[in-house]
Amino acid sequence: MVIMKSVAKTKAIQRLTWIAIVIFALVAVGCGTGASNGAGKGGSGGGMRAGKNGQGGSPNAPSEVSIQTANIQRISIQREVDLAGSIISPDQAKVSSEVAGVVRQVFIELGQEVAAGQIVVKLDPRELDLALRRAQSQLKQTEAQLGIDGVRLKEPPPDEQISSVRMAIANRDDALAQLRRAQRLRSQNLLPQADLDTAETKVKVTEANYQAALESVQSLKATLQERRQAVELAQKKLNDTDIRSSIAGQVSERLVQQGEYIRENTPVVSIVQMNPLKVKTAIQERHASLVRKGLPIEFAVESAPGQKFRGTVANVSPSVDQATRTFSVEVLVDNRDRKLKPGFFAKGVIFTHRDENVIAVPDGAISTLAGVSNVYVIENGKARQQMVSLGSHIGDLYEILSGLKGDEILASSNLTLLATGVTVKIAGSKQNPQNSLAEPIPGETMGSKQGGRP
Repeated sequence: MVIMKSVAKTKAIQRLTWIAIVIFALVAVGCGTGASNGAGKGGSGGGMRAGKNGQGGSPNAPSEVSIQTANIQRISIQREVDLAGSIISPDQAKVSSEVAGVVRQVFIELGQEVAAGQIVVKLDPRELDLALRRAQSQLKQTEAQLGIDGVRLKEPPPDEQISSVRMAIANRDDALAQLRRAQRLRSQNLLPQADLDTAETKVKVTEANYQAALESVQSLKATLQERRQAVELAQKKLNDTDIRSSIAGQVSERLVQQGEYIRENTPVVSIVQMNPLKVKTAIQERHASLVRKGLPIEFAVESAPGQKFRGTVANVSPSVDQATRTFSVEVLVDNRDRKLKPGFFAKGVIFTHRDENVIAVPDGAISTLAGVSNVYVIENGKARQQMVSLGSHIGDLYEILSGLKGDEILASSNLTLLATGVTVKIAGSKQNPQNSLAEPIPGETMGSKQGGRP
C-alpha cells in the first residue's frame, strides 16, 4: 500500500514538472517575438550591444554612421610586481644573565626604547665583589714571589734576576770555587781524597738546586698568568651584575621582577629592533628576472589606511621553493616614526622598470565581446574592424600589445553601429588629456602590475 502511494506521488510530481516546462517555453517565445519587434524598429540599444561598448555592427545599421574619433596615445608605463608579506624585525634578542644572583633593580618597562649597551637589570654584586678581592689577593702573592711590585716592575723579570734563582746561582758558584781549591790542594797531596769527593758532591747538589729554582720560577710565572686571568674573570662576573641590552630597540617582554633570584643564562628581557624593519615576502618565479636588489617598493598596512610606506629591496633569494614556485625577497623599510610594528601585514608593489613610448587607446574606442577586443580603424571614410590585444588599464587608457601600428585614427562612439566597410561621418574628435610621455611617480595611476609585457 505504501509503495502504491509513493508511485502515485511520483507521477503527480512529473505531471507538474511537464506543465511548468510548457508554460516556460510559451513565455520565452512571447518574449523573443517582442524583442525581435523592438530590434526591427531600429533602437540603438539593440541586441548587438555587448561588453562595454559591444562588438560588431547592427544588421540594420544606417548607410552612414556619425562618429567621433580618437587618436592613439603614446605613454610611459611603470611596470610593477605585486608584493604581500609580513613585517619583521631584522634583529631581536632575549637578553640573559651571565651570572647568578638576586635582582636588585629593573630599569625597563614594556614598550620602552633602549639603546645598545644600556643597563636593563641590575643584580646584587656583593658576593661577586668578594670573589674579585680574593682573586686579587692571590695574584699579589704570586707577584711578590716573582719580584713584581706593580710600580717599577709590572712584568716578571728574567729568571736570573729573581731572588730564589740568584741564591741558587750564588750557592752553585761557591761550591764550584771550593771544588777548584780542593782539586788544587789534592794535586799537591795537601787534601785528603774524601774532602775532594765532598766538594764534588756539593757542586752537584747546588747545580740541582739551581735547576729546581728555575723550574719553580717557571711554575710561578704560569701561576701568575692563571691568577691574572682569574682576576679578569672575577671582574667580568662583577661587571655582569649590570645586565645590558645587546641591541637597540623596544622592550617586547619583561621576564624578571625585583627581588627574584635568577640563575646563569636566565632570560631577563626581550628586545626587538624597530628601525629599520623588513618586509619578508615571496615572489612568483616568473618575475625572477625582474626583481633585484635595490628596487624601490611601496606598500600599505591596515593600521594606517590611505598612507603609503616605501622601502628598498635588500635581499633576494638565489633559489626557488619547489613546493610554492616562489622565491623569498626581503625589503628594508625605514621606521623612524615607529608607525610600523613587526607582525603587520604589508601589501604593495615592487617597481621593476619603466616602458617608454607605449601604444595606448581610450577605453571608449574598444569593443569587447566574449573576451575578444576590437577597435574600428577609420580609413578613407570607412570603418575597418581590427582585433587587438590589451595590456594594462591606466586611467581611461588601455595599453595595446598587438594589432595597431600607432598611427591609426579610431572610432570612439557609436561602435555598435559599425562594421567593416560601413561609411562614417566624423562629427568630432575626443582629445585625451593623457596624450603625453608623462613620468608618473611611483604609486600613481600610470603603474602596471604585469611586470613587463607578456
